[in-house]
Amino acid sequence: MSPAPRGQHRRTPPPPRGRAQKRGGRPPQRGGKSAQRTDLGGDQVEGRHAVLELLRVGRRPVTKVFVAAEQDSSEQLDQIEVLCRQQRILLDVVSRARLEREAGTESHQGVVAKTKPLQSVDVDDLITSVSGTPFLLVCDGITDPHNLGSLLRTAECAGVTGVVLPRHRAARVTPTVTKVAAGAIEHLEFSMVAGIPTALDQLTKAGIEVVGLAGEANTSLYDLDLRDVPVALVVGSEEKGLAALSRKRCSKLAAIPHVGSLESLNASVAGAVAIFEVARQRATR
Repeated sequence: MSPAPRGQHRRTPPPPRGRAQKRGGRPPQRGGKSAQRTDLGGDQVEGRHAVLELLRVGRRPVTKVFVAAEQDSSEQLDQIEVLCRQQRILLDVVSRARLEREAGTESHQGVVAKTKPLQSVDVDDLITSVSGTPFLLVCDGITDPHNLGSLLRTAECAGVTGVVLPRHRAARVTPTVTKVAAGAIEHLEFSMVAGIPTALDQLTKAGIEVVGLAGEANTSLYDLDLRDVPVALVVGSEEKGLAALSRKRCSKLAAIPHVGSLESLNASVAGAVAIFEVARQRATR
């Protein structure tokens, strides 16, 4: 790329307008015919990490990338430009005001991408298509997109193999979620279900150990032996925790011990602690 003036990130002219091209093509969708179009979201990706990962992975076709003009030079912005050129994706350099109109968040870092929505697969496919031992995250009514995005980023980093989300009364994969998740959604498989309790029954019948996080549980999370079993970790909503029916469907309830005065941890923090405890045990098998 040509040297940019100090303090500015110069953009080369975008490639001719045309249909976006997949990089390497999307891997076969897990579950084949069970893949379904949903309102899962994920069609607008914001933030430099998230957009760069979207382009690197190439799992979903990208139709356009908006970049704000006159940004400070950045290696990530350079890489985004190079990948757009290689994949013949329209890179539209626009004013800051125009980008603000396109963006769904205030922390977009000057980059917004339009892409195909995420697709949901059946819960069974989250189990059967995994080469190793399944490790699932079930979000039971997480409504704050920041919490959901943080959980998804943690899940990907810890080796979670699939995520179950409810269709109703919960956050979708919004632009805020894509920004906070920082590219994690490109590596995760999702199943959006009509009801979490029914999904938990399905997991139990498939031989999955369903562990629900509950602050009042008598069993400590650290006392569970989850090294050699397929696990589904259930994280409840921010205000009420696990729903009553979901609680009944869990094979085990576990608490994260704490000694402070507050009653509980933030949902995404509690989820992160639990996710990495399971990951730690799985690593010592």
